[in-house]
Amino acid sequence: MSCKLKIGVMLYHHGAPEEPINKVKSLGLQSCQVGWGPGTPLEKGVALKAAADAAGIEVNTLWAGLPGPAVWNFTHGPHTIGLVPVQWRAQRVEALQQAAVVAGKIGVQSITTHVGFIPEDTTSHNFATFIMRVRKIADALRKQRLVLGLESGHETAKMLRAFLRALKRPNVKINFDPANMILYGKQEPLDALRLLYADVAQVHMKDALWTQTRGTWGTEVPLGDGEAHIPQLLAILKRRRFRGPLIIEREGGNDRIGDIQKAKTLIERCLTS
Repeated sequence: MSCKLKIGVMLYHHGAPEEPINKVKSLGLQSCQVGWGPGTPLEKGVALKAAADAAGIEVNTLWAGLPGPAVWNFTHGPHTIGLVPVQWRAQRVEALQQAAVVAGKIGVQSITTHVGFIPEDTTSHNFATFIMRVRKIADALRKQRLVLGLESGHETAKMLRAFLRALKRPNVKINFDPANMILYGKQEPLDALRLLYADVAQVHMKDALWTQTRGTWGTEVPLGDGEAHIPQLLAILKRRRFRGPLIIEREGGNDRIGDIQKAKTLIERCLTS
């Protein structure tokens, strides 16, 4: 049984807009998620979208980067990533709002980001404050008919689902990243996907190996070479008739283009078997 899903790739808009779009097309991919740096002018978004439309490529999401330092480890990450740090909060909310304006202007339906480590005590003042913070952004996006995608990985699926239920904002969805569940040492990706499936809007096709040293990150590897059980994950998506995009993301390695091509082949084989 075949399952027609759009396979895309994560890209960044350096240089002329035609360059990354032509690369997406040359790889035989149909869509892309665009990394959007804070302060990037609207004109770049317009040019990129025009190039994508001309090439028949769908831009499904702007992945909104945030200003200020973000330290990707377990010691400083909870205090520097997303909307947590007080000294950067106003600038980061503004960056998300600017990305939303760009998305609305160019006809992209969602923005995605890391909102940060969700406070684990759901009865705490910190949790309530975090809820209000994200609600404010979600409500601003809803007025523009936009979806806010939360990148998974900082927390367990149970914690993320509890957060969404407390948030009570239907335009907040999950950008499910199976590798992040491993990199952050949180949970087996298949179990997480089953629990979160109803709220998943799109999926990052990324793989990783669990760390062998407690307290350290896992290791990202080419799709299919890790422990995210990608064939089984795709089987779940196919069986449940998932309709969101599958976005290949390769952040490391010395042959990213080759790894993306390998990922595309693996995904297509799994979806048509």
